[in-house]
Amino acid sequence: MASPHLPDLLWSIIEPLLPPEPPKPRGGRPRVSSRAALTGVLFVLRSGIPWEMLPLEMGCGSGITCWRRLRDWQAAGVWTRLHHELLRRLRDADRIDWSRACVDSSSIAAKKGGAATGPNPTDRGRPGTKRHLATDRQGIPLAFLLTGANVHDSMPFEELIDTIPAVTGKRGRPRRRPDKLHADKAYDHKRCRDACKHRNIQPRIARRGQETSQKLGRHRWVIERSFAWINRFRRLTIRYERRIDIHHALTTIACSFICLRALVGGF
Repeated sequence: MASPHLPDLLWSIIEPLLPPEPPKPRGGRPRVSSRAALTGVLFVLRSGIPWEMLPLEMGCGSGITCWRRLRDWQAAGVWTRLHHELLRRLRDADRIDWSRACVDSSSIAAKKGGAATGPNPTDRGRPGTKRHLATDRQGIPLAFLLTGANVHDSMPFEELIDTIPAVTGKRGRPRRRPDKLHADKAYDHKRCRDACKHRNIQPRIARRGQETSQKLGRHRWVIERSFAWINRFRRLTIRYERRIDIHHALTTIACSFICLRALVGGF
């Protein structure tokens, strides 16, 4: 049943994280299975179709059923735990490169508005949402934040660094700080450098008026590739979800897929 959309390995990781199904003392119609509902969620995420157009022939239930299940699982913290579990497995396999990390942002249109939206200065002031992303040296997503498109990149910088979870998976203390952090000239502020130094991270931030962008290909290009990977999930190229929790859930799932690919076969 639609196995290409939900690999067995991914399901084996997600299934223990799901909350138990609520009892139905009064009976009623059989509940759509969790795996079927998740398959529907992933189909919408990958294809970008509206929820109400989810094909019934897939056996995933209606689009609104899948949407509600996604909402409930987000409220239960399933997707955050999934991302953290995949990061744990990556560290256990020695696949996370903490020697360098990168941060950057990317804006997308938010046609329906909602929380974490704002006038996009690069899109004639139309509503937009900005993704702030932190990756390791290879482009594996470590953490992200969502803000309005009018929020300057440097403002949530410290919060973004602190959002990187403490990743276990090896003997010793969990790891959450990279050795170096690369960022472009938008982060060329004293508070950003001080935030790095306070956390024992060596800042590698381009300086305005002094450095060119010619060295982008050496280190920071990986995060641009990560944004491209996220945009392969067509539901995320534009923010269609008015509710921020739904858009956050879909973004977390996309980041988890990238982690899964790195875990299975690398890039």
